[in-house]
Amino acid sequence: MLVSCWSAKGGSGATVVAASLATVMARRNPHGALLVDAAGDLPVALGLPSIEGPGLTDWLAAGPAVPADALARLEVPVHPGLRLLPRGGRRLDHPDRAEVLAALLAGDPRSVVVDVGLVDPHRSEGPAAEVAAVLARAGTESLLVTRPCYLAARRAYELPLRPSGVVLVAERHRSLGRWEIEDLLGVPVVAEVPFDPDLSRAADSGRLGRSVPRTVERALRRVA
Repeated sequence: MLVSCWSAKGGSGATVVAASLATVMARRNPHGALLVDAAGDLPVALGLPSIEGPGLTDWLAAGPAVPADALARLEVPVHPGLRLLPRGGRRLDHPDRAEVLAALLAGDPRSVVVDVGLVDPHRSEGPAAEVAAVLARAGTESLLVTRPCYLAARRAYELPLRPSGVVLVAERHRSLGRWEIEDLLGVPVVAEVPFDPDLSRAADSGRLGRSVPRTVERALRRVA
C-alpha cells in the first residue's frame, strides 16, 4: 500500500500526519512500514540526528543504471518496524525517474507513506513541482492534508490534481468543517485529526517515530 500525504498550502500538517500514519501502519503490517521524505522535514519530527548521506534525490539523479537494491541501501532505521528513506542533499528533480520510483514503492510489501510536501504547480513550476505532483498522484491513497482554512481549501480546489481523500486537521472556532470541505473539493474526508497539543509536543520533541497520541491514532485507523 502506497499512501501519499501532501498539502496545497504550507503549514497544513502533511509531515506530522505522514509520520503519525507511518508509525501506526508499522504496527499493523507484519512487514513494517517505510516513510519516504520528499519534503525534507521528517528527521526533525522523528527525533533523528541530521542525515548527511545520500537519499531520495540522489537516487533520482543517478539514472536508470543504479542497482536494483540501491533504494534499500539508503534507508535508515527509525525504530523496529519503521524505516526512513531520507530526502538527500540534491534538488528534487528528474520527473521521469519519479514515475519509476513510485512503481517501486507501490510494489514494496511494507506499508509506504510518502511525505510529498507542498503540491502547488500554479505558484511553483519546474522539475521539483512535477516530481511532487507525480508522487502525490501515485498513491494508492492520495491524501490531501489541510486545515479548515478557506485559503488552503481554495488552493486545493484550483489544482488539477484531485486527492482520493482528505485528512482534515480540525481546529476549533473555524467556520469550515468536514461537510464544507467535502462539498468544495468533491472528495470524502477520510480522517479528522484533532489539533491536539500532545501532537504538537510530540513533533517538536521528535517523538513521532516512537509514539502517536491516542486521539490521533484513532483518527487515522481508517486510513491505516
